[in-house]
Parts: sequence; structure tokens; C-alpha cells
Amino acid sequence: IISPDSVRLENGTSLCSGRLEVKSNQSTQTWSSVCQQDFDQQDAEVVCRELGCGAPSVLQGVLYGDVEPPMRTTEFQCGGHESALLDCRSSGSDRTTCSPGKPVGLTCSEPVRLVGGASRCAGTLEVKHNGEWRPVVYSDWTLKTSAAACRELDCGSAVSVGEREESSYRSVWRIRSDCVESGSALRECAAPDFSFSSSSSFLNLTCSGKPSPCWDNLQL
Repeated sequence: IISPDSVRLENGTSLCSGRLEVKSNQSTQTWSSVCQQDFDQQDAEVVCRELGCGAPSVLQGVLYGDVEPPMRTTEFQCGGHESALLDCRSSGSDRTTCSPGKPVGLTCSEPVRLVGGASRCAGTLEVKHNGEWRPVVYSDWTLKTSAAACRELDCGSAVSVGEREESSYRSVWRIRSDCVESGSALRECAAPDFSFSSSSSFLNLTCSGKPSPCWDNLQL
């Protein structure tokens, strides 16, 4: 899964969280942090989409480290439907200063889910990429691997892991268990599986489950 080359999230725990930086000069490969006052929820939705992540769950300054001023950035004016941040309208002028401690810190939800089970914490593991949800093929997963996945899904501990047979020609992902156990996010460990057949064994996972934190109100 390739990250775009015009935006990135730095100092986070995965590709979907960190301090927002935008490439301000393609020729010199210069990156700039974004002022918190120049960014809102619609802008965040566009960034998360561009990174291939889920919806924004936290939008907050100084969450992933401070930066030294000045920060040079424009005020983004996204409608929320754009596919890339640089496609959004902007203020047209660069801000040359930004209050210390006010860079945008953004956390997008990971594009992974469990479907078809009795709750959101049980079922077939799926990963989203390019707008399409694909199941994960069953391989060498253990309860140790499953425990890491359950934590990422905010679903407590692992209860069981198994396979589910399906007659299908669906595109699928293969996720390396050693990559997940090393602490990497599920989406970072996913690779396309090109071994198409009329029957597939999908990864079925059951976690103990626990309430998810509520991020109804995004805070700046």
C-alpha cells in the first residue's frame, strides 16, 4: 500500500496517525507542518481519504510533537469530497508564522473491519484499499497474531482464529503474521494475493470485544 507523495502523518503509531505535513515544494522536497487554525474537519476527511485510511477520529494540536515556528502553510478550504488535499481551494497566500505548539495532529481510523459475525468484534477480517473492501485469506495466523489485530480493532483480546470457506473470485489480501506481531498496523502488512481460485479460505477472527471510545465531537 503506497502512501501519497504530497501529504504525510509524522511521529504517529501508523500511517494513519501523526503530525500533518504537506509537501510545499516539489523540486526541493520541502515539507511543512500545517497550522491548526488553518485546518478543519472537512480538510481532515480529505487527508484521511488521500492516505487510504478511514474517517478522522481525532483532530487535535500538539498530539504528535511540537515543531519550531515558523511554519509556512496556506489555509485549506476543502469541501470534504476531494480526493487529495492539494485539490482543495486555498486562501491563496502563505502564512509565514504559526503559534508555537499549534501544528495539526490527526488520527484517522484504520481501514480494517470484521464482518459477518455476531458483533463488530467478530467475523471475517477485511481491509479497505482504493475504496474497495477485500477479505484476508487464511494463512499462518496464531492467537498471538490475532491478539495484535484485536487490539488494533479496539476489540479487547483474541478469543479464536479460524477459516471460512467461500466459493468466490473476489480479490483478497494476504497479511503476514510476523509483520503484525512486530507492531505494524494491519494495513501496512497487507499485500495483494494473486492466486485466484473458485474457492477461498478467509480469515475468521473472534475478539473478546470492548466498547470503542466515542469521537462524536472532533476537537481542535
